Amino acid sequence: MTQKIVIAGSGFAGFWAAVSAMRAVSLAGKEGAVEVTMVSPTPNLTIRPRLYEAVLENMSPDISAQLAAIGVRHFAGLVEHIDSENRTLQVVSAEGHKHPLVYDRLVLATGSQLFIPPVAGFAEYGFNVDTLESAQRLDAHLKALKEQPETPARNTVVVVGGGLTGLESAAEMPMRLRAILGNEANIRVVIVDTAEEVGAGMGAEPARVIRQALDECGVEPRAGTRVTAIDAGSVTLSTGERIATNTVILAAGVRAHPLVAQIPGERDSAGRILGDAFLHAPAVEGVFVTGDTVKAATDELGNHNLMTCQHAMSLGRVAGHNAAAELVGLLAHPYSQPKYVTCLDLGPWGALYTEGWDRQVRFTREEGKKIKQEINTQWIYPPALDRDALFAIANPDFVIVP
Repeated sequence: MTQKIVIAGSGFAGFWAAVSAMRAVSLAGKEGAVEVTMVSPTPNLTIRPRLYEAVLENMSPDISAQLAAIGVRHFAGLVEHIDSENRTLQVVSAEGHKHPLVYDRLVLATGSQLFIPPVAGFAEYGFNVDTLESAQRLDAHLKALKEQPETPARNTVVVVGGGLTGLESAAEMPMRLRAILGNEANIRVVIVDTAEEVGAGMGAEPARVIRQALDECGVEPRAGTRVTAIDAGSVTLSTGERIATNTVILAAGVRAHPLVAQIPGERDSAGRILGDAFLHAPAVEGVFVTGDTVKAATDELGNHNLMTCQHAMSLGRVAGHNAAAELVGLLAHPYSQPKYVTCLDLGPWGALYTEGWDRQVRFTREEGKKIKQEINTQWIYPPALDRDALFAIANPDFVIVP
């Protein structure tokens, strides 16, 4: 009887889980005995870390050729309900029909969604770069500003959130606005962060570099501040300051996909399941959590994965391998990712590259930018390779950051 692995999601974790699972099946000589199915709306991997950029071409590459090369079936739909007791899923197809799927092992790789604070106006008037569709909506809005009369509100963009996405969006925005509105326009870009200093979450040394970069890019910081209201023409801050703007970009962090709530178990504040060393959801049998759906130890020093593609790619490899290993008799592989780096794009200033959990600054400006461009255009894209070449880099031991 054919055993079934279902992978929910086709992002960084889902893609590598699929490749790694089929690799394990092949290693065990069990082709045909285990079926791997990926469920997602389309066979695409959205390059979410790049959606802050002005040019949105090739941000959702088709992975159907890679899936076909390794023998993974793609089911176009969304998992709507998980019955972990009976190991069945209810999937809504692209046409709107409901289909049951049975699994022996489930790999939950559904990612995360933008967190929208309970602030009046965010949902109605805010923009974001959380999905390709939302990034395209922002891009269309920015380009349409050129057709509006010149006002302070038209020329001003406010970015809410001082994490990586907020910083990258803000640093690029002055140059992006000038390309649309012209060099003579009196543009203004403001970043609002609840931290005492913008960029403080990166550590003291990186924060100093970030503030210098933002200043050179022409971005005004509003630290220790939160947004209290947004309307069509302005944003109001907790200090009482009102900024005239037609464009507010929300980048206040993400939360695990709502589907994770259907899996029993302990969670963190972002809604992620606290997984074990093998990425099981500990409270239920047959379910692996990976990518942004899990919080797991990266080392023995107390560090845990962040909700980034850097961690998702390794987590996916490990979860996919282990899901298949349990069915074909291979040894399970514990998750470990001791090396951590950050590469922050800071617009025309360049980029900031740090190493370690204490974020020691290694490269800045053009040197950092070269690394960032390599990451953004090569490292994180699904390789267009044949079956054997894909399997060679789907090993759960594969080191993404050397």
